Amino acid sequence: MNNLNGSNRNLKVDIVVFVVRLFVGFAMLTHGFPKLQQLISGKTADFYDFLGMGTTVSLALTVLAEFVCSIFIILGLFTRIASGILLFTMGIAAFVVHGADPFSDREMSLLYAAIYMVLITVGAGKISVDYMIEKRRRASDW
Repeated sequence: MNNLNGSNRNLKVDIVVFVVRLFVGFAMLTHGFPKLQQLISGKTADFYDFLGMGTTVSLALTVLAEFVCSIFIILGLFTRIASGILLFTMGIAAFVVHGADPFSDREMSLLYAAIYMVLITVGAGKISVDYMIEKRRRASDW
């Protein structure tokens, strides 16, 4: 009988983590790409200045998180660090940008935050660049 307690368990977990990384990465890219276009076009005046450092800096940091870190998560590269940055970004979105809004406006940010917490905890899995780097590093430590 093939179940989650057998040798296929790790493979199943790695496949699920891979699918989650792909889904959350591409889903967040749909939020980050328009912000990247906004940054490139110079239309930063209407972006929320959550740091008090100006709208351009706030937008650039949000693009770094939502666009660049999402690509890292898709690739499985620096997954825990990228997830931590995105977790922080989703916290800002949920509790600062939408802090006074009803829960339904904060729900998506909080769901993303929960997924990033899982990725911080479990890492990228074996189907990732992180794993290939670690495997190569271990092989060279002989």
